[in-house]
Amino acid sequence: MAEKAYRSVAKTVSWRTVGTLDTIIISYFITGNLVMAASIGSIEVVTKMILYYFHERAWNKISFGKIKEPDYQI
Repeated sequence: MAEKAYRSVAKTVSWRTVGTLDTIIISYFITGNLVMAASIGSIEVVTKMILYYFHERAWNKISFGKIKEPDYQI
């Protein structure tokens, strides 16, 4: 079953929320500066959302690991 683009967008946003919080926390531990950590997270959230969306759409075109649904049901 193919995924609609809006499903990929929803998955992108939810995953980036988790990932960005992780980046901010790690950046804070490394720099000790919350403003710097938030800046890093702000840049990262935009770039990685775009990259993940296209990565997800590309994988949706690959049949590896998918099971073909029958053309009909009885």
